[in-house]
Amino acid sequence: MFFRLLKPSTRSFHREARKAADYSFIRWLHGYFYGRFPYLYIGIGTGGHPLARRLRPAWKAFRKFRGSSSGFSRKIKREFAHSYHGKVVPLEQARKLVTVNRDIELGDLKKVIPYGRARNLILRSPDHIVVLECPCRTSRDNPCLPLDVCLIVGEPFAEFIVEHHPNRSRWIRRGEAVEILEAAHRRGHVHNAFFKDAMLDRFYAICNCCSCCCGAMQAWDNCLPMLASSGFLPHLDASLCTGCGVCAEICQFEAVEMRKGYPVMDKNRCLGCGVCVSKCSLNALILVRTRDMGEIFDLDELMASAAGD
Repeated sequence: MFFRLLKPSTRSFHREARKAADYSFIRWLHGYFYGRFPYLYIGIGTGGHPLARRLRPAWKAFRKFRGSSSGFSRKIKREFAHSYHGKVVPLEQARKLVTVNRDIELGDLKKVIPYGRARNLILRSPDHIVVLECPCRTSRDNPCLPLDVCLIVGEPFAEFIVEHHPNRSRWIRRGEAVEILEAAHRRGHVHNAFFKDAMLDRFYAICNCCSCCCGAMQAWDNCLPMLASSGFLPHLDASLCTGCGVCAEICQFEAVEMRKGYPVMDKNRCLGCGVCVSKCSLNALILVRTRDMGEIFDLDELMASAAGD
């Protein structure tokens, strides 16, 4: 009786959740809350929501009560990162995720998504795409524009978002999704494919992120490993470089430093988004696949590999 009173998209979300072997109502409720109230959920997480400031003293008191607050905080960070995280994807791979023309089911991509949980790529109705106003940006006092840069891909997520947030989301076609990705790339922003345990342990969205607004990028900068490298690193052809410094200025991860007139890449900070490569007018930079940075999230390769197993 309870579920009959819910919106159709909520019932669909619950039916899909029940297919999981480790289904629990509490876990589904977590996913419902996250999808139903993303601006509150993420606003508290980023510290931009007024409620976050009210909760801060209680959190500090709880940490003090726990004793070794630094060790406790590290444990919480690790658990959070393993359950809610993103994979940096260059523009080419991001395009593939919004133009796939058939359902896909690829489970437990541990080599590609180096987290303990939420690493399945399951696309149902991948042509169902919704653009949502970014919860990270809307929580900021002076956000980057435009706000509508988060792409929710596939079911049951797209229908759920558009039904519960009709004033902040809208259905779009694949062509417009590609245009949103390309416009974000021109602005120098980073494409992150997001996964979450409460969102059925799988990929559900591509966000187009800037370091000044994105909670995940700021968490990563503060040693909370919420983002995984694309598996690429930029390689410099010094014979073509004029030392203009554009790559250092545009880098969202502050991974490029100019030394003696040439850019030097910090491998520990670079996540291989490819923005610096696209901004180099002299083609002095190219993205190079680098195995020790992790496997790339290439949809064609993943599907071919699954077909060969």
